[in-house]
Amino acid sequence: MLDSKALQSIPLIPANTADPAPEYPWPKPYRSAMFLSFDVDAESAWTSKDAVHAQRLITMSYGGYEARVGTPKLLELLDQLDLKATFFVTGWSVDAHPAMAESILKAGHEIGHHGYHHLLPDPGDPWIEEELERGFEALKRRLGVRPTGYRAPYGEFTEELRVALVRHGIVYTSSFRDDVRPYRHRLADGKLGTIELPVTASYDDWMHGLSARFSPRSIFPKEHVLSIWKDELDETRDWGAMVTTVLHPQCSGRPMRLRLLREFLTYAKSCPDLWITTGEKIAENFLRHEAANR
Repeated sequence: MLDSKALQSIPLIPANTADPAPEYPWPKPYRSAMFLSFDVDAESAWTSKDAVHAQRLITMSYGGYEARVGTPKLLELLDQLDLKATFFVTGWSVDAHPAMAESILKAGHEIGHHGYHHLLPDPGDPWIEEELERGFEALKRRLGVRPTGYRAPYGEFTEELRVALVRHGIVYTSSFRDDVRPYRHRLADGKLGTIELPVTASYDDWMHGLSARFSPRSIFPKEHVLSIWKDELDETRDWGAMVTTVLHPQCSGRPMRLRLLREFLTYAKSCPDLWITTGEKIAENFLRHEAANR
């Protein structure tokens, strides 16, 4: 429980001091956008919670499903629908499953940085820099890729991490939940940070369909999730804004969830005003308008 001293230490400023998101237009003929993205954690989703899980083989098998079935099935679906996506991959997953990682790249999708061990970034953690560097190194060594996009493990951030990402040349991040359009971060010292492509919380499939023995949540049926996703998309389109998915192969790569995703993406593709694309392309659009307005 917080004591009065701890409460008094809370700064009386917004946690995010970035300027409001500019209403830059989307490329014609689009009036709204979908950042189609996946988080590839594999077994690191479980070992990051408890390293001893590495010896619990059934627990590990939930993550291993990504390389064996989930990712291949999702790549097949994206190919059928002629869609390109961004896959944020942990360095551990690249090292443990190089063939899976190579298949994502070979299919023409963007690879993003997602840490190395999928560790939760907490203020003052001494390994934040190491996690970044090991992730960069694995992606370069295995795939020849220097990513421009980053998504934080567990969707958490610290100021140390925000500063480090700028230093490492990351162009855009996608973790915050505080807007419906891209914006530019502002660091604590007033300098500009990365472009943020905010996450749409309702498009995190982990919340609706994780199939694991110890999940505290029930699996939601297709009709419930599809209704949420369609309503979110349609209202966002009316706003001229953006939705961002956080999909996981060990969740959406399961048969029932893949059927749900196929139906949703088919619907999304039928919307002529919706630009479905990668984080890299959305960040490039932001940069073009930012430069023109400067």
